[in-house]
Amino acid sequence: MDLLSLIIIFALALFIGYEVITKVPSTLHTPLMSGSNAISGIVIVGAIIIASNADGILAIILSVVAIVLATINVIGGFMITDRMLAMFKKRRNKD
Repeated sequence: MDLLSLIIIFALALFIGYEVITKVPSTLHTPLMSGSNAISGIVIVGAIIIASNADGILAIILSVVAIVLATINVIGGFMITDRMLAMFKKRRNKD
């Protein structure tokens, strides 16, 4: 594929992603966070595979950046999910 086609696909994906995310009600954000963590885990595995087979320095740099950002997303997602689940636990009184 040529560069123009890839740029058009990327721009359409950005637009569609933005439109889908803004239409999600707040009650569905927690289940979607779990799906986002799963997708970020797949991104981590893919970026590791790309980094191991990379030929140029640009591919290595981009794959390492993808690994770091996806890892931050997964850790943050688990932290937020843990905090939201803690809201539903019963508190014990220390009397």
